[in-house]
Amino acid sequence: MGGKKIRTMEEFASVSGISRPTVSKYFNDPNSVRQTTRARIEVALERYDYRPNIYAMNQNRRLTKTVGIVVPYLADPFFAEIARNIERRCLEEGFWPILFSSHGEKQLELDILDTLRSLKPAGVLLAPLGRRSDKQEVENFCKEVPTVLFDSNIEGVGEAFIGSDNAQSIPLIVEYLCRTGSPPCFFEMPPVNPNANKRRAAFVATMERLGHEAHIVRVQGKTWDFERIGFDGGLEIFKKKGFATDTVLCSNDRLAIGLIAAAYELKIPVGRDGDCQVRIAGHDDHPFSRFTCPSLTTVAQDYSAISNKSVEVLFDLIEAEGDLGCREETLFEGKLVMRASA
Repeated sequence: MGGKKIRTMEEFASVSGISRPTVSKYFNDPNSVRQTTRARIEVALERYDYRPNIYAMNQNRRLTKTVGIVVPYLADPFFAEIARNIERRCLEEGFWPILFSSHGEKQLELDILDTLRSLKPAGVLLAPLGRRSDKQEVENFCKEVPTVLFDSNIEGVGEAFIGSDNAQSIPLIVEYLCRTGSPPCFFEMPPVNPNANKRRAAFVATMERLGHEAHIVRVQGKTWDFERIGFDGGLEIFKKKGFATDTVLCSNDRLAIGLIAAAYELKIPVGRDGDCQVRIAGHDDHPFSRFTCPSLTTVAQDYSAISNKSVEVLFDLIEAEGDLGCREETLFEGKLVMRASA
């Protein structure tokens, strides 16, 4: 593989002895050319170490300014709010957003990515399932279409990730809870994305740093119906007195909303007043958290900053034809929101 670097499809077609239209047809769909021709092209690819600029090809073919937005569960108000902000920013910049929800299903996420390939969007903003995603397929997609990951990170995949700094936000609320009452235990369900694992790890590290035992209480549940999981699991834990302390930090606000409902069902008063039996806190500042009874103490994710930064980086990526030079990772700090529940 000596000699000069092959930089364009025209150069590759010339040195390989294959017509430019045939080469272009192969890169659009390898199965669209004869098997013998495909074999010749693939031998030439190895010989000259050439890889086409897929982003430039897609831009040249693009007829509309379309941006795909993919979230794992649109019924979750967190993702609905993020998607709303992203949609508005795209419209302001003259792009037309198309919104997809994978409903927490791995195969549906893959089908959505295939659909987006056929639509040839200018770029995609993807909140992947995370642990349940097919990492290799997501990585392949990011190599073909300018894509920015947000909320749920897949290490090393894509050109950029935008999300929240769980290593900052969890210590913030743990320290507050320890400062204002008994140390918390951590209430969680089986993790559906990397954020859950990072929050648990941050909780354990903070409790150890503060000299407290880190009690983890996990309830079962495999769906995105977090409130139901928090309610059913909370009923069971409350009945058998399974919380080690009278302060509970939930992995996310939706679990906390279910846990507050379970406490109400059992007539267990929740809050920070003297006659209350348990304090409950969450994480995310879910749009409904201020309207629970009592209102939920939590850590607010910066919805606006995450949305705006995701869109800005995607447009930079599109302009750079899919190559930012190195992977960017931006994490925004959370803000403590003190309400009546803790």
